[in-house]
Amino acid sequence: MSSAPPLRQPAGLRALFLTELWERFSYYGLRGLLILYMTAAVGEGGLGFDTATAGAIYGIYSGLVYLACLPGGWIADRFIGAQRATWYGGILILSGHLCLAAPISNTFVLGLSLVIIGTGLLKPNISTMVGQLYTADDPRRDGGFSIYYMGINLGAFLAPLVCGWLALGMPFRGMLRHAGLAPELAWHWGFGAAAIGMALGLFFYWHGRSNFSRQSLRPAHAPSVQEQRRLVQGLLAGTLLIGGALVATHTGGLSIARISDLFGLALMIITVGFFGWIFTTPGWSHEERHNLRLILVLFIGAVVFWSLFEQGGSTLNLFAARDTNRHLPWFDFEFPATWFQSINPILIIALAPLFAAWWTRLGARNPPSTHKFIAGLIFASAGFAVLIVAAKLAAGGHLVSPWWLIATYSLHTLGELCLSPVGLSAMSRLAPARIAGLTMGVWFLATSIGNYLGGRAASFYDTLSLPELFTAITVAGALAAILLALAMRLILKPRTVTS
Repeated sequence: MSSAPPLRQPAGLRALFLTELWERFSYYGLRGLLILYMTAAVGEGGLGFDTATAGAIYGIYSGLVYLACLPGGWIADRFIGAQRATWYGGILILSGHLCLAAPISNTFVLGLSLVIIGTGLLKPNISTMVGQLYTADDPRRDGGFSIYYMGINLGAFLAPLVCGWLALGMPFRGMLRHAGLAPELAWHWGFGAAAIGMALGLFFYWHGRSNFSRQSLRPAHAPSVQEQRRLVQGLLAGTLLIGGALVATHTGGLSIARISDLFGLALMIITVGFFGWIFTTPGWSHEERHNLRLILVLFIGAVVFWSLFEQGGSTLNLFAARDTNRHLPWFDFEFPATWFQSINPILIIALAPLFAAWWTRLGARNPPSTHKFIAGLIFASAGFAVLIVAAKLAAGGHLVSPWWLIATYSLHTLGELCLSPVGLSAMSRLAPARIAGLTMGVWFLATSIGNYLGGRAASFYDTLSLPELFTAITVAGALAAILLALAMRLILKPRTVTS
């Protein structure tokens, strides 16, 4: 008896897989180096910022990267289509990395700005293009997205290893010195590797474009004159706002901390405005209002989770660089601090299929989405609880074992597997049909706020003692888990959100 042949994936998936792999390589390569580069002394090739300034900049950058996905998706839907938005976004990202690769401090802000805008165009729309390769009932769809998701994590796994070795590895700095080049320029070789990654992504994208869905060539809706005018006004306002902020910062009229505070205020206004508009809009059915309340609770839980999890590139990165013993006695080699950030994606690759099979195997006993969110927050809090002990051991300048950070990243990965895919599924299932796309955008907003808060937490690295900082973060996550459980029990009906 012969078995059925495996389902062949669409030809366009290969190009999109490779594009996303190398785009994520470029993103996580920069993410791994950013706060270490900003806090490194000028004599060591860094910018010499204190942790308060560096944490604020990191929070603004990482928050804007995900917030930009909202207008990026809208521009593709209304004006240029997903295929062009992804291509233009990749070019902007490459340009940004090239600005950072150039050993010129004046291009730093420009480089980050280009990466933000480019990611906002590319990130939401390349995912849309993957979906457009399939019909709604195509049995290959789930398998295709699983392959695509592996590409994301493969890029995230490789980037800290490669970019970190180039920017921070003593062997490479020795090679530069032997070649007569300044070893402190190694940072820019790391940023250059991120640029090469994005260039490879664009190469594969361009050569695979004939296999993409023709649907991705055109916008989903023809723009009205009013929308065209709104786009031009938005671009002008954004340009003036960014230009004014840069001028004010350069002249000393506006500090980085103040800009960070204003950005946080803007995120709060956007969030309150969105949910205020939703809950005051008439016409929702009883079931829809119930689901909207649940979306709000899950949104808050996601914000707290990402604020803990995304400190992998900020607070945990600083702890790895300053307080962790990274020397491998077997090879007489000290590995770069960024290498810890490869733990999460490799564990995701290994464990995601097991978690998916486990949820399926549970069948009717599969816990509700809210329970999984609570588990995600507990794992994230437990990761920082581990570091409370490590921070006490590190007091007085002692370097602690790398196993403390390995344990933290492992717990955070378990939390991500409980919360991230479940959150996407819950949002798509609970969203009322007339605001389905907008509600999915809220997931990016939660990630944006979480990234911003995670960056701000890093700004207290030198202000509070490490045990105090990690205790505060642990308590925040634990309280969020308790409040989420109370909301589920007292306000919501969890039977409506089983996964």
